[in-house]
Amino acid sequence: MRGHFISFEGIDGSGKSTQIQLLSDHLERQGIVSHVFREPGSTVLSEKVREILLDLQHIELNPISESLLFAAARGQLVNEKIKPALHKGKWVICDRYTDSTTAYQGFGRGIDRDQIDTINHIATMGLEPEITFIIDIPPEVASARLETTDPDRMESTGLEFFQKVRKGYLVISKENPHRCVNINGNQNPGEVFNEIQQVIMNKIEKETICS
Repeated sequence: MRGHFISFEGIDGSGKSTQIQLLSDHLERQGIVSHVFREPGSTVLSEKVREILLDLQHIELNPISESLLFAAARGQLVNEKIKPALHKGKWVICDRYTDSTTAYQGFGRGIDRDQIDTINHIATMGLEPEITFIIDIPPEVASARLETTDPDRMESTGLEFFQKVRKGYLVISKENPHRCVNINGNQNPGEVFNEIQQVIMNKIEKETICS
């Protein structure tokens, strides 16, 4: 049995975590084992890197250093968790992946896209998700949602920054139509998940027919 790799992307406050949980629960009801990972994190080393990246005390972290830290955490996660799970035929659901670095550090911080692409490729050895769901919402809506939480370093960056990041995600989606699916996140969670579920079920049905 072949494994499947699905990633979720979107600006902070887009509702990714809710949709990931809904998908994981749905797959479990279908008898499908899935592994859910978050970036940065999900390994001992990566969680330590996460603490550095999200700590408000490090608000002035250099953008290049920031990108390399994200890549270091990702490289550990890919080799320690994602690849082994895929080799065992499991479904992998990842809360953020390389597109986050492109959107946040590339478009948001202004780092050269070629440099970002190189960093991403080194960290993942070219491993890409089959499907990337980009949960798209206006930054103003996301900001209002985050007001009810205790924002971390990335969440505290400001509205203008998230407008750049959202633009980055829209560009990424246009450049990668083979895997990216834009979802309107400005709906209730059930409506958002219905769209996600339809994409997943279509993939399962196509594989069943072709097998």
